[in-house]
Amino acid sequence: MGAPADRAPDRAIGGRLWRMAGLAAVAGLAWAARDVPAALGGRLTGARAQRAARSPQFRDGTFHNREPIRTMTTGEPGRNLVRELIFGKQRRRPTAPVPLLRPTPAAAPSTERQLDIVWYGHASTLIEIEGHRVLLDPVWSDRCSPSATVGPKRLHEPPLRLDELPPLDAILISHDHYDHLDMPTVQELTRRQSAPFLVPLGVGAHLDRWGVPAERIVELDWSESHRVGGLEITATAAQHFSGRGLRRDGTLWSSWVVAGAHRKVFYTGDSGYFDGYAEIGAAHGPFDATLMQIGAYDKAWPAIHMFPEEAVAAHLDLRGGLFLPVHWATFNLALHDWAEPVDRLWAEAKARDVRIAVPRPGERVVVDDPPPVDGWWQAVA
Repeated sequence: MGAPADRAPDRAIGGRLWRMAGLAAVAGLAWAARDVPAALGGRLTGARAQRAARSPQFRDGTFHNREPIRTMTTGEPGRNLVRELIFGKQRRRPTAPVPLLRPTPAAAPSTERQLDIVWYGHASTLIEIEGHRVLLDPVWSDRCSPSATVGPKRLHEPPLRLDELPPLDAILISHDHYDHLDMPTVQELTRRQSAPFLVPLGVGAHLDRWGVPAERIVELDWSESHRVGGLEITATAAQHFSGRGLRRDGTLWSSWVVAGAHRKVFYTGDSGYFDGYAEIGAAHGPFDATLMQIGAYDKAWPAIHMFPEEAVAAHLDLRGGLFLPVHWATFNLALHDWAEPVDRLWAEAKARDVRIAVPRPGERVVVDDPPPVDGWWQAVA
């Protein structure tokens, strides 16, 4: 009869240990989530909200594409995306380290016809044009997520540190998704650089919350331009959506035209294929180079990300010269094989006689003399 009483201290100690473990787990979750509220960004208020309300793209409290689209469809009958994500047989990661190159300086002093491009991975890209440097969608964090411990993790390191970037003239953001707009990267660039951030309408609310000075935030609607030195930078249409939390489309998304006196570059941001590419090509082309999104596509969301073949069609609509693929290789954001986007691109480019360059992350591309396509990714696929 005394045994239960003898075990009472053990049960009490066990209970305390479980409570301590529970408290430790809660503390751990709180630590992991400590930056999440700030990373979610800001909301449109005051003059920023009033300006958004005047945009042709804004109605009923949110921004809209030119034509109604569905961001997610049912896809193929009987398909289970969650099951495929967990048990799918696709090779969504490289089998060996992605080869990185240390970015090299330009071979010659900048000239009025200079046009070099350095792709750092995913969409993060440096355009060196006529003596100016423009950085696109910089993401240097290990994860594209509001949390530093949860979310899609990089498949390769950046080829250089943020403090090794050269002085920039402008930083462009295409939209506010985490793989294109990264709070820690923005904050570090704010400290280390003096360049303005050019962003679509509403995205300035996020930058405000993260400490970017108001004089360094330039918000543009589609077809609006801003001059930076000898460059005219124009926000152009895209077919996508926005949102960093539960609320969607509270900020605008865009593609970008970077035009000097002699050279022009187009960047898609994220977008499905739409007739706006032909209109942009007619209004702003031809382009010496296009930076085209080719990855993270699926039949379940065909309206918001292009398949590689559609990216080639868009490049031709834009009257592009050299095609340089972005938005692949760095984050696992879809169900296709890691190397599938660029394999499909290479085949389609050959079929349609389109010039492409497929650099390793960090490799300089001189647009007038691009490196030959050598299939480097196939060795690590």
